[in-house]
This record gives sequence, C-alpha cells and structure tokens, in this order.
Amino acid sequence: MIKQIIINANSNSIPQIKDKTVDLVITSPPYPMIEMWDDMFSEQNSQIKCELQNGNGEKAFELMHQILDKTWNECDRTLKDNGFICINIGDATRTINDVFQLYSNHTRIINFFLNKGYCVLPDIHWRKQTNSPNKYMGSGMYPAGAYVTYEHEYILIFRKGGKRLFNNSSRIKRQESAYFWEERNVWFSDLWEIKGTSQAIKNINCSRERNASFPFEIPYRLVNMYSVKGDTVLDPFSGLATTNIACMASERNGIGIEIDKNLAKASMEYLTTMQDKINEVVDDRLKKHLDFISELDDEKKSKCYENENMNFLVKTKQETEMVINKIKNLNYENGKELICEYA
Repeated sequence: MIKQIIINANSNSIPQIKDKTVDLVITSPPYPMIEMWDDMFSEQNSQIKCELQNGNGEKAFELMHQILDKTWNECDRTLKDNGFICINIGDATRTINDVFQLYSNHTRIINFFLNKGYCVLPDIHWRKQTNSPNKYMGSGMYPAGAYVTYEHEYILIFRKGGKRLFNNSSRIKRQESAYFWEERNVWFSDLWEIKGTSQAIKNINCSRERNASFPFEIPYRLVNMYSVKGDTVLDPFSGLATTNIACMASERNGIGIEIDKNLAKASMEYLTTMQDKINEVVDDRLKKHLDFISELDDEKKSKCYENENMNFLVKTKQETEMVINKIKNLNYENGKELICEYA
C-alpha cells in the first residue's frame, strides 16, 4: 500500500516523522540571498533584515543558512543509514553596497553535510537556459567589468554512510524498480537540460505569491535513481507537492512538509486529481522505450532480452524483472493521507 501525506509544519522541527524512517530526501529549499525569500528568512530571524539593511551580505547569507541547517538536521535524523539526500539549489548573485558578488549556496550546503560525515557524491548541473540574447551582466562590451550569466542550478547528492545493501526480499523489489538502459544514459549524466516550471501560486490564499517548485522531471528521475518501490521519500519544502506526484508515479510513499496551511491543504487536494495525468506519464515512458527498441537494427534487437512481466524487449538483463504499473484507484482517507492502488 502506497501513501501520500502532506504535513503542515515548519520543517526545522518535524517530530511527526520518527527517527530513521525515510529512505530518500528530495527537495528544493528557498535560496538564501535571492530577494524573493528575504522576508521568509527574516520572519524566522529578524537579525537577517538588519544585516541586509546594514549592507552585511555575508552575515545575512550565513544567518539564512543557519535556518536551513535546522531542516537539514531533521533530514539527517529521519533518514535511514545508507539513505540519500538530493537538494536542488541555485547560487545567488546580488549587489550590496554597490558591490556585485556571488553567494555560493551549494558550497555552504556541501560543507554542512561534509561536517555531518556524509559522502558527497557527484552532483548534477541542471541547465535552465535563459531566453535572453544578452549572455552577460555588467559593462557590456568593455573588459574587466562584465560577469557571466548564470544558467544552471545544482542538484547535490549526499549519502548517509556506505552503500545500501539488499537482502533476498528487498532484492526483488530492487529488480522490479529497475529503469531502462536508455534512461540510465540520460539520468546519470552530470548535465540535465530541463525547462523550468512556473513559480506563481495561483488561486490559493497563502502567505506567499511564489514557490520553489522544480519541474516534475527532476524529482521523478531522482526517485527512480535513488530509491526502490515501497520506499519512503521526504520533501521538507514540498510547495505544490511535485515530489509527492513523482512518488505516486513511481510507487513510493511520499511525505511533504509545507509551512503554509492553505497551500498544504490545497496541495493535498490536488494530489487526489492526479490519477489520469500520472498514468499519462507512465504511458509516455513506455512509449519512449518501445520507440527506442523499434529503432534498433535487427542485429542489436537479437541481442536484447525479454521482459516477460511487461511483454517487450529490453537492452540488458538487469531490466528483465522490472515492472511499471499504473494507478488503479486513489482513496483520500480521514482527510490526512492518500492511498494509491496500482493495476
């Protein structure tokens, strides 16, 4: 039985989640030193506003990250040994006291998890190409005063301890959770070119006008890359519940934490409407695979393997036990959790 839950809480303290019960964390937090989040950070520590007004950018930057550190500590507490944490974060550029500089959010977060004893794994650059033809910032055509345009964010990947091991029963789940060979080649590249998604919050009476949502494709890939069916995935900054939707499409349990009460309620209700859209995602994934196989020449097809569960050819033996199911039914129970049943 797969469940989806949205908890209305501040993610710097989530006692509702027990120690070491989460297999994977995927999130995109508010980005320190991005102006749209100044008020949110200042509400939690009024000194941040004072430092910004006084032109102390580095101090404000550190105080903002100290707020995020509380959430990372909760992620560490709830994460199982050998589990993964995936954080989508962008660096910030800002002018304070007439001085333009970079505030390296990804470096600060990496240092936090290094100090926690986590293994830092190779990260992913999410490239969000700008539509602007002006690929510079600063002094235009004159040297020594222009700055490169930032068109990427980071997906940082941390592991708590050593490699995850699987016993006999969990090994079967792992085999069923395999991904396609052609997906592996794209997903495990260090450069993802994926269009961004709208940041506007519409038709919901909540405390902010914008969210930190990433496009569905990002958590969908990460869920499939770093967890197996039946695992529990936590998003401590769930926003519009994109990670929960990715979990629904991948047969993982999802827990989202959202500080705004109205947005949490609206996101939970939104999940109940997602059956058809998620099944379209599954259909599209299968179609892409069948198209890939059909385009192989006869010699390459002859070297493929048969996946009897799905009744089609696959490229490698590791794909032969994988099973991809569609949602059969959604039940919203007690106004608290969404039960997902699969065909």
